[in-house]
Amino acid sequence: MFKAKILFIGPSESGKTVLANFLSDTTENVGGEYSPTQGVRYKLILEYESQPEGSGDNKTCEVELWDCSGDFKFESCWPALMKDSSGMVIIFNPDVPSHLKEIETWYSMFISSQGLQENQCLLIAHHKPGSGVEDRRLPLASHLSRLPLIHSNLEEEPEDVRRAFCRYLGTVVNTMSESREREEMSIIT
Repeated sequence: MFKAKILFIGPSESGKTVLANFLSDTTENVGGEYSPTQGVRYKLILEYESQPEGSGDNKTCEVELWDCSGDFKFESCWPALMKDSSGMVIIFNPDVPSHLKEIETWYSMFISSQGLQENQCLLIAHHKPGSGVEDRRLPLASHLSRLPLIHSNLEEEPEDVRRAFCRYLGTVVNTMSESREREEMSIIT
């Protein structure tokens, strides 16, 4: 069984914890008061099993969602968090103009420094409850616009978000499987 370590990263107050809880079935309640994550959540990891969409052979995967704080005071911890990660999800609030600029920093610190492939990354434009923003084209930097982007609205279309994340997870598992096969072939030859 594959184990996929997925980091949820992005600016403070973007909805990382709400999405992590929802996707791991930790909670169905998507509202509530904001409480900032300290470093990585105390429970550290939300673990669950999934059969990612499109992963071939109906592979079951153990998923670890690492809900990382968006506070830069925890920057010294980030290299340890990134170790052995399978994928990165940058979550941001499209209603906050500064988030569009901030996600460029998150990209360079987490994704380009790790050498992850574009298909191991995902952008989630998380629309908070009561948001009037529609799923519109966002003015993303060119390197960010190459990454898959989903709009998240847990009030109106929660299962669409879950399905889109499962498709992303399937891509990550396929990438892990291909990498493992290349490794095994290099040992054999």
